[in-house]
Amino acid sequence: MRTPCCAAPSRRTFLGGVATGAVLAGSGALAAAPAPTAQVPRPAGLPVAKLRPFDLADVTLGDGPFLHAQRRTEAYLLTLQPDRMLHNFRVNAGLAPKAAVYGGWESAAIWADINCHGHTLGHYLSACALAYRSTGDARYKARVDYIADELAACQAAAGTGLVCAFPDGPALVARHLRGEPITGVPWYTLHKVYAGLRDGAMLADSTTSRAVLLRLADWAVVATRPLSNAQFETMLDTEHGGMNEVFADLALMTGKPDYARMAERFSHKAVMAPLAQNRDRLDGMHANTQIPKIVGFQRVWEATGKPEYHAASAFFWKTVALTRSFATGGHGDNELFFPAADFAEHVFSAKGSETCGQHNMLKLTRALFLHDPQARYADYYERTLFNGILASQDPNSGMTTYFQGARPGYMKLYHTAEHSFWCCTGTGMENHVKYRDSIYFHDDAALYVNLFVPSAVTWREKGAVLTQATAFPDAATTTLRWTLERPTALTLKLRHPGWSRTAVVLVNGAEAARSTTPGSYVALARTWRQGDMVELRLVMETGVARSPAAPDIVAFTYGPLVLAGALGREGLPDGADRIVNERKYGEYNATPFTPPTLAGEPETIARTIRPGARPLEFTIAAADATTVRLIPYHRIAHERYATHWKIAPKLA
Repeated sequence: MRTPCCAAPSRRTFLGGVATGAVLAGSGALAAAPAPTAQVPRPAGLPVAKLRPFDLADVTLGDGPFLHAQRRTEAYLLTLQPDRMLHNFRVNAGLAPKAAVYGGWESAAIWADINCHGHTLGHYLSACALAYRSTGDARYKARVDYIADELAACQAAAGTGLVCAFPDGPALVARHLRGEPITGVPWYTLHKVYAGLRDGAMLADSTTSRAVLLRLADWAVVATRPLSNAQFETMLDTEHGGMNEVFADLALMTGKPDYARMAERFSHKAVMAPLAQNRDRLDGMHANTQIPKIVGFQRVWEATGKPEYHAASAFFWKTVALTRSFATGGHGDNELFFPAADFAEHVFSAKGSETCGQHNMLKLTRALFLHDPQARYADYYERTLFNGILASQDPNSGMTTYFQGARPGYMKLYHTAEHSFWCCTGTGMENHVKYRDSIYFHDDAALYVNLFVPSAVTWREKGAVLTQATAFPDAATTTLRWTLERPTALTLKLRHPGWSRTAVVLVNGAEAARSTTPGSYVALARTWRQGDMVELRLVMETGVARSPAAPDIVAFTYGPLVLAGALGREGLPDGADRIVNERKYGEYNATPFTPPTLAGEPETIARTIRPGARPLEFTIAAADATTVRLIPYHRIAHERYATHWKIAPKLA
């Protein structure tokens, strides 16, 4: 819950003298920023989101797995030293570094060919801003302000708005702008710094973050101005993160036309055009290179109203979430999209489901949901949140995964604290301090409950607090209680998830609604009074998830949860779960291992799953009459597992 001894974040933030928040209703973490009291006038005809998020500061988490994960990440953030992340920024600005640089992609000596140096600082800024907004703990704001002050000093010393940590400094960016061959992804890395400064300004009220961000943005406007549209488009063939999203955010924050033009220039037309025409050309593409672009397309639509941007993002989501994803909500093999028809060749890879891809798919899902509040978006969000994001964290150390492959008998590999600063380490810092951003949404007259998480939300405009008490997913029920300043007429919309046959709603102990339409919302429109209690009863059952391209390969589910075979630690060396180099995925845990075999019809097998001794524990009989223990995938840690099974024909 919120730290009571620390000052809460202010409910008003400004960039360039303009209050922001609601204008950012589709932009990832910033969708949780506070509503403004004033804002740049929006041109007529721009899309207006149907729903609005609540400020992170107005949502608290109760005890449960999400609060546990958040606290692990909070503690990790406080162990990291900003001066070590700032090392290369200061060197490039001609300033003496204050501490030794971290490892992983931050180490110039080892990773000079990658040129991702500095990306961690951006992720860390975002994570600290999110942690501050979520907890009110001033220690996180202090870190945001310190880093922003240091970057401002770098800008002053270098005499330019550009701040970077590449081994060759600004020369790498200059070569990229000239169209020369380079190694590395400079705009991808700079995007993390832009996004971190944006989040610092919006979520942590950091005035210096705003100033550094605007100067960095103006540098990019000037630096790219000589490029023709064709030259700019060619530059975008190199991974560039969500630069279009950041500039769309800046355009909506400030109303500055240069930023709107940059948002469109940074929108990769070669990717957008086929998607806008409902054509899937994703086979072989690097998955997480594309997803931030698509998040940006949605944001550029919000900033310009041009329909092709939204058409591209909506089609991409439908394609990836509904036809290219594993049962866990993850996707890809070795970071690449593969043909859906080749599912059987890729599903058992050790390099499936890059955690960054899941992080960004949830950003896209949330942005689309705000404009089109369909339960299918929330269903996918829930599935990926449990089986991808929550599952990515080591519950003991708080460290996170890179891949979450489905090689039978493999195990999750977690990054080290100081030597593994890869992309998924960075998004991992953000993932677990923003759980409260997608539990509740609202419009002028209705409050949506999307996730079943112990929590409370304050709707200040209504003088209302809604408190949710639940043991979900251990139990398929949740109870909500109103605390009201006065009787209040509004609609409570409760998600009836696609995995539950029915949804029954009781108000103050009496049945008030019943739904037999999975994948919908149950609407309760009434005048609510102090202490009114609402109970939602759902049905969780075992089920089977499979790909049409490989019907003999299945995953077993229970409600939204993927049930994984817990296969023990036989043959695993101590410490094999924590690694230094993520490029070794697929080489670790390489000792031969034969998983249990399941035989028969998948639906028949699912019906033989039996409850175990503890909640959410099950057993299933293997073909050799041994028993396999099944538990939710998000609870698997430090042992071998199997999430997908190749089903053998039933033995005679």
